[in-house]
Amino acid sequence: MRLTFDEIKNEIQRAFMKYGLSEEKAEICARIHTESTYDGIYSHGVNRVARFVSYIQKGWVDVNADPVLERDMGAIRIYNGNLGPGVLNALYGADRAMELADQYGIGMVGLKNTTHWMRGGTYGLRVAQKGYVGIMWTNTEACMPPWGAKECRLGNNPFVMACPGPDGGPAVLMDMAMSQYAYGKLQVTRLAGKKLPFPGGYDKDGNLTDDPGAIEDSMRILPIGYWKGSAFAFMLDILGSVLTDGVGAADLDAQTKGSCGGCSQVMIVIDPKKTTTAENMADTVKRAIEYLKSAEPAEHSGGVRAPGEGILQFHKDHDENGIYVDDSVWAEIQAL
Repeated sequence: MRLTFDEIKNEIQRAFMKYGLSEEKAEICARIHTESTYDGIYSHGVNRVARFVSYIQKGWVDVNADPVLERDMGAIRIYNGNLGPGVLNALYGADRAMELADQYGIGMVGLKNTTHWMRGGTYGLRVAQKGYVGIMWTNTEACMPPWGAKECRLGNNPFVMACPGPDGGPAVLMDMAMSQYAYGKLQVTRLAGKKLPFPGGYDKDGNLTDDPGAIEDSMRILPIGYWKGSAFAFMLDILGSVLTDGVGAADLDAQTKGSCGGCSQVMIVIDPKKTTTAENMADTVKRAIEYLKSAEPAEHSGGVRAPGEGILQFHKDHDENGIYVDDSVWAEIQAL
């Protein structure tokens, strides 16, 4: 089905307020979920609403909690998220990191004991649109097998990098999980009755497959770059824990507070005006994008895009036709 931005946001806000969020907090969270959906990230927009509510009901998310400063070390601050809503905690962390970057040129905020931040790209876009460079990640419970194993021992640990776009254009944004396809993408593809463009994991019998449902059932998602993605995920888990004085997958699994309950997030924000001029940065980004897109497309290619450009295609479609929402997902939200 196709809906307007306000129709989606208002219905989500209504549900969130019913389950205990204040009007202000509910409005912010609903807007972020709707913006993610508008950007085409359905998996971490409307598709996450019902799960978030279920976590509130189970006591895994405290709607009244706010981040508390635990350590202040100049350009580095550590906050305890107190299992508050992950979206609100992450927005708070990104804003504090920008304040530190204004003062020191670089700021790092570590968020421990927080909850699912939904779409990591939200916070990369937030800082890039204000003129900063962002490098961010979160660790998660184990939901991916290490390379060479059957059982899950690695988090999917989404990793975000963002910088301002040239000439006031859209930000350059990379927001990726450590698996070839995130679980949210598997869900979206399965609900659409489609196969994955490329194999994304193994079925229960150990066969490489492009069937999203079979991969969801086996939980044997494929790391990006095979063993390289496995190592990347492992290091993000460790550094996420160490740089926040928090915990990683081994302890998150033991806590069993749902997806990302008690996780650790790192937000590093840099003011590029301290390292170059705004003109030089814009020229560098513009030239890099133009050079990237000058490459001859491969066979059967849909074209070459810079990271983050896909959002523009979703905006065009959603502006012309309304924002796409899966019927079953919308019914689930309305039932709340």
